[in-house]
Amino acid sequence: MGALHMDRRSGAALIFEAGASVYAIPIEHVAETLRPLTIEPLAGTPNFVLGASILRGVPVPIVDVGWLAGGIGPSAAQRLVTIKLGERRAALLVASVIGVRRLSSDTLAGLPALLQGAADRGVAAIGRLDADLLIVLNATRIVPDDVWSALKPKAGP
Repeated sequence: MGALHMDRRSGAALIFEAGASVYAIPIEHVAETLRPLTIEPLAGTPNFVLGASILRGVPVPIVDVGWLAGGIGPSAAQRLVTIKLGERRAALLVASVIGVRRLSSDTLAGLPALLQGAADRGVAAIGRLDADLLIVLNATRIVPDDVWSALKPKAGP
């Protein structure tokens, strides 16, 4: 998908899969998507921080969404979703990127947060490490099956 050059009006969300769930992150938090890069481990980080990759000459922490959301890593992580943290970036390791969909602000606000099921220790660790990352992860929503069914593109005639 590369850099996201599209309409960034409110209600647009990047939809991705990680672990056994589908998630939506408001598009204004997304910088780009790309294939996973080499990840160098970092000592002393929580389990959900796999390490760092060099992206455009800058080290970027890699957060395993599958682990963070349910204690397990994505079974077949194939994409990185680079998110904006002010002037900095972090990358979410996900199984797949589905695409961009419009969600009404009411629908998006009504969905459960990614961190809702995360262990309190994990959320506390995120808060200690990076308040901006905590804000973006709190904006990421779990998309339940019934909502996802309504968002899927309809098959042609």
